[in-house]
Amino acid sequence: MQRSSKFVLKICELCASICEECAEECKKHDHRHCIDCAKACSYCAEACRKMIA
Repeated sequence: MQRSSKFVLKICELCASICEECAEECKKHDHRHCIDCAKACSYCAEACRKMIA
């Protein structure tokens, strides 16, 4: 990203998509680690979306 790679937008989009899907899956479970994972993945997806906005 620091070198302005032409792939930055694609990488951020892919990362956001993966994190969103992971968060959705983890939200289906009541285990503490799943809840924590869902929160972390949602936060990461939001950060990636902001970078490509």
